[in-house]
Amino acid sequence: MKWSVKIGKFVGIDVYMHLTFLMLIGWVALLHWQRDQSVGSALVGVLFILAIFLCVVLHEFGHALMARRYGIATRDIILLPIGGVARLEKIPSQPIQEFWVALAGPAVNIVIAAALFVWLQATASWEPLQGLTVTAGPLLERLMAVNLFMIAFNMIPAFPMDGGRVLRAALATRLSYGRATRIAASTGRSIAVLFGLIGLFYNPFLLFIAVFVWLGATQEVALTRIKAAVGGIPVHQVMIDEFKSLSADDSLQRAADLTLTGTQKDFPVVSDGILEGVLRQTDLFEALSRHDVQKAVASIIRKDTFSVESTEMLDTVVTKLNECRCDLLPVTRKGKLVGVVTMDNLGAFMRLREAAAN
Repeated sequence: MKWSVKIGKFVGIDVYMHLTFLMLIGWVALLHWQRDQSVGSALVGVLFILAIFLCVVLHEFGHALMARRYGIATRDIILLPIGGVARLEKIPSQPIQEFWVALAGPAVNIVIAAALFVWLQATASWEPLQGLTVTAGPLLERLMAVNLFMIAFNMIPAFPMDGGRVLRAALATRLSYGRATRIAASTGRSIAVLFGLIGLFYNPFLLFIAVFVWLGATQEVALTRIKAAVGGIPVHQVMIDEFKSLSADDSLQRAADLTLTGTQKDFPVVSDGILEGVLRQTDLFEALSRHDVQKAVASIIRKDTFSVESTEMLDTVVTKLNECRCDLLPVTRKGKLVGVVTMDNLGAFMRLREAAAN
């Protein structure tokens, strides 16, 4: 993800931090400093926010490691100011697998909260819960409260929270996947309406959550409908095998010329037929705005791009295009680039299938 920096690699999974996270650290440090204008308090605030996001990372690793048990790799984990995201290569195909993968994250928070509870009991360092705030109260007790909140929030039965996926997985053991998704999404929309009404009169922050939940439910239904429509179709039947590519040594001027002479937005970058990365149009325009026309394409390509094997099913493409928010997905066969799938040609394929069915 753009504006993210890698902070480490653990058990084979890269962990990135979005740069806006630094703003959150600064804000919490400022709140603590304002309390008694002490550098020590500011450092406690930084420690508190870092401890919270350690819990978030462990939550995401819960999802990732459970997914690994089912043979599903995790692309990376990204820390954002609003939480974390474990980007799985695909959604588990079996409901029971999705059920356990979704539950694994909150289960980590349960373990953390229980451990903190035992410590607080053993050390008799409790303070009244009503006295806890972002800046007031024992750090470990505040951290326990945050983990309890994370459990409750994530288990709301609405997409994109874990609770929505748990509900769908449970329903999908008895119903079709599509119907289970629609029921879970409808439940989520009802919760969004409730949050919106409460937010109008009591807490404006709930309005933000309501919009977040409503959009998550809508997106999940649309994605499931598309995946159902293309299920069972191999990628090689839909991919474009006549496309333009670049080499890593090509200049950005060469990329600009290709952009002007066709409709292709993004370009795969190859070396001896092996995929090196993808040049996104947005990255090209940004570099050109700095007048870097003679720079090599290799300097701005995205090497961590998604790709798909030609023998995989098309629903995998839909998932990956949705996750990467990109226009082009390279298609490989035994490591060699053999084609691409774009949002435009995927949409055209869908429209042709609908027309043929009518």
